[in-house]
Amino acid sequence: MQPWIELVINGRLAGVRGCLLAAAVLCAALVPVYGARAAEPDPEAKAVAAVTAHAVPGFWDPRRRPERPDLSRLTVIRFLTETDYPPFNYTGPDGNPAGFNVDLARALCEEIKVTCTVQMRRFETLLDALASNRGDAIIASLAVTPQTRAKVDFTDPYYRAPGRFVARKDAVLPEIRPEYLEGKKVGAVAGSAHEAYLKAMFTDAELHSYPNDEALRGALKRGEVDFIFGDAISLAFWINGTDSDNCCAFSGGPFTESRYFGEGVGIAVRKGNDLLRQSLNWALFRLWEKGRYTDLWLRYFSVSPF
Repeated sequence: MQPWIELVINGRLAGVRGCLLAAAVLCAALVPVYGARAAEPDPEAKAVAAVTAHAVPGFWDPRRRPERPDLSRLTVIRFLTETDYPPFNYTGPDGNPAGFNVDLARALCEEIKVTCTVQMRRFETLLDALASNRGDAIIASLAVTPQTRAKVDFTDPYYRAPGRFVARKDAVLPEIRPEYLEGKKVGAVAGSAHEAYLKAMFTDAELHSYPNDEALRGALKRGEVDFIFGDAISLAFWINGTDSDNCCAFSGGPFTESRYFGEGVGIAVRKGNDLLRQSLNWALFRLWEKGRYTDLWLRYFSVSPF
């Protein structure tokens, strides 16, 4: 089942089937506009706008509503999260847990109507803490992989980290296909899944490999490459931050092939804890259905990775 992508365009929310944001934006562009004709933006601004309409990841199909479990059997949920992975989880100014994952945990507790606690730990200790019953669920951007599935059960994914292309603002493309990048210089971090994807799918592009993200992004700013390809979440923060000097923007939509970019991020529970897993799945669906997940996402991500 393909995920749903929600587009927020001019403050309006629309559900779009599938992963191709560019196609969704083109569809939105076909809606007629009546009234006075506005001044036409320059081509660069139009190209950037076409790929930066705000999108919110969603993995819930409204036709597949989860059954409401017996929530009365839950008395407390002890969430575990990481100490330092902003904006997903970090220590707030008041010393308490904060971030997207923490706020999502609190919203889930409100939906289930159960008392919850959030304990912060180093990331490498989370799985052991769950296994030794020092917590009930991990909400810390833990990726769903064959290795983690062997140790824990996961809820449905609540976000992904797709791959995306970035170009300088004067060279943004509304859509990216392999044939569009023939002969173009494309950068990626050496040894990454993004480099592997380029080697497999964009065989006619001129691949340039860099040792780390800083070197990769610097090459794009200096014009050494035409595009870079990498983790969309970290790229979104770079684009919106001061280090980019407002040079660049996403080009085309997200790439979500699980073989390269993973199955997504879910909430981990102990093996066999079906009641908690099903309760969290039910609550995640309800938050998405009510628009609370969208509100939360937009609060933390001013430049959407999707």
